[in-house]
Amino acid sequence: MISVSYLKSIYPEKETIKKIDESQVDFIHVDLMDNTYVPYTNFKIDELLSNLKETSKGLDIHLMVSNPLKYIPLFTNLNVKIITVHYGIKDNLEEVISLVKKNHILMGLAINPDEDIHLLDKYLPLIDYVLVLGVTPGMGGQKFNPEVIEKIKYLQDKKVLIGLDGGVNEEMMAYLNGLKIANLVSGYFVCQDQDFNNQIAKLKKYFS
Repeated sequence: MISVSYLKSIYPEKETIKKIDESQVDFIHVDLMDNTYVPYTNFKIDELLSNLKETSKGLDIHLMVSNPLKYIPLFTNLNVKIITVHYGIKDNLEEVISLVKKNHILMGLAINPDEDIHLLDKYLPLIDYVLVLGVTPGMGGQKFNPEVIEKIKYLQDKKVLIGLDGGVNEEMMAYLNGLKIANLVSGYFVCQDQDFNNQIAKLKKYFS
């Protein structure tokens, strides 16, 4: 599966979302930042929800927020397939997991490049998906950190789907040889090009 994030695009946000929705991508990846968990904010919630209601693609929601319990209920009436939160949130993580799974949505946990993958060990039986971040969360367009490959290798025999987000482009695919990744998340590589489908096709070669 390929998810496309629209954090950094040559087009306005609403037009970018529409272009992703009409592309050959599997999911629209929605990055939400609250200026607390990460020192950035990137959305007006009412405007965001309005834009997403018009989409037909499944939504892959990445909550870079300290209090995801505040936001999760806002998305449950949309076509959400995955909700991912971070280990270091302020809300009770077990409560977050329960709320997401109660709504029949895949539950994901994200791991930052500088975090120990073993922080997630106790939660792996409770979740569906681990999103390995190849960059520090918060800013689009960063270069992929190859050190996170060790985290992906650790997860290979665990009973979770694996996603990779951050710096995903055609050039870094060599790092992924032989690894089982269910979802590649790319933003800058796709949305800085006028031909979204051409860029998406380059990423889809990983799954061929």
